Amino acid sequence: MESLTGGPNSLYRSALALLDETAAALRLDPGIHQRLRSPKRALVVSIPTRMDDGRTRVFLGYRVQHNITLGPSKGGVRYHPHTTLEEVTALAMLMTWKCALMGLPYGGAKGGVRCDPETMSVGELERMTRRYTSEIVLAIGPDRDIPAPDLYTNDQTMAWIMDTYSMQKGVTVPGVVTGKPVLLGGTLGRLEATGRGVAIMVEEACRATGRPFAGAAVAVQGFGNVGGVAARLLHEAGCRVVAASDVRGGIYNKAGLDVPRLLQHVRENKYVEGFPGADRITNAELLVCDCDILIPAALQGQITPANAEEIRATILVEGANGPTLPEADAILARRGIFVVPDILANAGGVTVSYFEWVQDLQLYFWSEEQINQRLRALMTGAFAAVRAVAEARGVDLRRAAYMLAVKRVAEAKRLRGLYP
Repeated sequence: MESLTGGPNSLYRSALALLDETAAALRLDPGIHQRLRSPKRALVVSIPTRMDDGRTRVFLGYRVQHNITLGPSKGGVRYHPHTTLEEVTALAMLMTWKCALMGLPYGGAKGGVRCDPETMSVGELERMTRRYTSEIVLAIGPDRDIPAPDLYTNDQTMAWIMDTYSMQKGVTVPGVVTGKPVLLGGTLGRLEATGRGVAIMVEEACRATGRPFAGAAVAVQGFGNVGGVAARLLHEAGCRVVAASDVRGGIYNKAGLDVPRLLQHVRENKYVEGFPGADRITNAELLVCDCDILIPAALQGQITPANAEEIRATILVEGANGPTLPEADAILARRGIFVVPDILANAGGVTVSYFEWVQDLQLYFWSEEQINQRLRALMTGAFAAVRAVAEARGVDLRRAAYMLAVKRVAEAKRLRGLYP
């Protein structure tokens, strides 16, 4: 069985360190602090799956519910060969703070299956997903824990989860997941929500720092649902996207990439490599390329003490979860780089997931324009609240965001008390 030890560069170690630092700054009650350090519930399940060749493979799956003080837990499900209990637990904790920061009536959760989805057929993925759902079915539900898409999962994955859950309940339950197809109770604007939120935060960061937004040079690490959408929206708003990358590497053009053509290239070829009129670079080179705004929207732990001194961007907006190690964070702060932290910058996804859940519960759906307007209002409101705490306490945005989020959850725990 895995243990939550936390290696020297682990996301879990970083999450605990930030919580401990915040608890000290808030002078948090020690009992409440200890309760927030540990997940409420963690499931580790085996997932026997019949493969296309007739063999049975057993995958390892997880569902961690960190906190349910403010409401049912909420969080994505990721499929990745390196998914671990430690990683999922850390991400569940981050979801708790993210939901509290945005004022959503949720706690944090996360799920995952240790597999390589790129080597599996659609049939194998469906059978694995349905068995995974069956193994965690007692822990999820529209009033208990609501999964959503994450790394290498999508609306089809959510449709399989919803259908499996509904078959076991004997009635269609669209509210058990978010991020599902619109035809099955999904919401307009959900696919773009996280990337749109990142783009909104870039705009707010430029306004807050007095730096130009129109014409700003933007580099995006991770050209998927988050980075690709953010790049498109920023390009349309007048920014100059100079670099983009994915798992195979990246491309760079100082004059700016033709983002609509690049998106078409990725739809046809899956990766950014081979895009004409751009120089080939590595993911590591993208992080330190010549740009004004850097958006790490890939995996965690990308910005380290080894590269933080070389980053040229003056604004960093974290599209990924935990892309900056604590030691690197201190370097960025010393260098005066304006960082919009992950629990704020990429909160657009869970915010629109909340909108979807509300629509499912009331069986009444909003227009995409209404969705986007409400998303912008919540994102800009949260940014203003975090910035006000930062200025009042003399801290950076990350510490301010954690102070605001942790204080809300801790106060809710205090009010609810301890049972029995």
